[in-house]
Amino acid sequence: MKRRLTAAIGIAGMIVSVAACGSGSDGKGKGAADAKELTVWLTVDAQNNWPELVKAADAAVVKKHPGLKIKHEYYGWPDKNTKLDAVLATDKAPDVVEMGNTEMLGYTVKGAFAPLDPAKFTNSGAWLDGLKSSVTYDGKTYGVPYYAGGRVANWRKDVAASVGVKTPPKTYSELTADLDKIQKKKGATFNAWYQPTRDWYAAMSFVYDAGGAIAKESGGQWKASLSSPESVKGLTEFKKVVDKYMHGDKTKDESDRYIVYGQGKSAMIFGAAWEGATAADPKNDKTGKLKDNLENFVMPGPSGKNMPVFLGGSDLAVPVKSKAQALAAEWINAFTGPAGQKGLMAKGNLPNNKTDLATLKDDPATAVPATAAESSWFVPMAPGWGQVEKAQILPTLLQNIGTGKQTPQAAAKQADAAIDKVINTK
Repeated sequence: MKRRLTAAIGIAGMIVSVAACGSGSDGKGKGAADAKELTVWLTVDAQNNWPELVKAADAAVVKKHPGLKIKHEYYGWPDKNTKLDAVLATDKAPDVVEMGNTEMLGYTVKGAFAPLDPAKFTNSGAWLDGLKSSVTYDGKTYGVPYYAGGRVANWRKDVAASVGVKTPPKTYSELTADLDKIQKKKGATFNAWYQPTRDWYAAMSFVYDAGGAIAKESGGQWKASLSSPESVKGLTEFKKVVDKYMHGDKTKDESDRYIVYGQGKSAMIFGAAWEGATAADPKNDKTGKLKDNLENFVMPGPSGKNMPVFLGGSDLAVPVKSKAQALAAEWINAFTGPAGQKGLMAKGNLPNNKTDLATLKDDPATAVPATAAESSWFVPMAPGWGQVEKAQILPTLLQNIGTGKQTPQAAAKQADAAIDKVINTK
């Protein structure tokens, strides 16, 4: 998912009241047999990379509802939400809309999407944890996972081989031992592990690996928990990585990591699965050596288990103003069902469920991202999470830790106070 995964919070004010227009939890009463048209909004990923899967879903639904017309509109990620905000303020909302999984929460809190019955969707009982969390709010389901993209470690085989290491590490102690060798050989200006300080997706993986969490819910209220002993343990280990192996700018985020990696002054990254291949693209590879020298591997965690990773991806939702909610649900099920998931996997995506994910572990080409995705975490599905992201609380926390401005304990306590002020606010 080569896009910025940021929670949608700038939603038109009138959306707040649209929930009152909704139907029951399964869309009954809207979009029954008399509906003649269905409008589906997808991003250009589907239009450019798997149009045949869209056509197959259309055909399956039209077969059941002869005469039904299905219209598709395709949008780029940067402008999709602006257009969606505008149309949700009218009576011409689409019936199905694709959302990035971290975009779901802001719209769900505002009542923009209709609740759905997960029992009506194939493999709903096996949805990947990170995607299932993104469509679940206040005990109800407001979307269907579409496909996923995980995070993996990636390193340069040639650099590892230069210190006698021929295979990727299986444990965290092996990883740090290998990186120590690389750092010693390459010198103090080289990044044995290029880990941008403000990358909270990576940092929170350390937190969750240590048994901590960003925030926890109890009795309907969320409370920040970054200052818990477990969370501080994870943050302290993250700081060790940044101090020991990251010798670049300690105020940077991960947005240009693949570009920096392509400059040849780093041995390893931990990021989205596409980043290594993108760094090796000739326009980014300034060394001319990366194409045959990069290798993905499952990131081991200090806990002794695989590192839990932030699972990005897309969901499909039904706007509450849709006049064809039942048909919209049928189309989503046709599109995300077994045939659709098989097609998406063939295109290099991770499926939306653990059943299909297990099949990818047998293929060397997909075993690493599939295995990594088995252990995942997601942001707190709290009404004020969008405000937490907007305030840049986590990147600020990490920058203060990475630059030495604050200890992990002090920075976490400050971050908790800032999170608690907004996390329960709609």
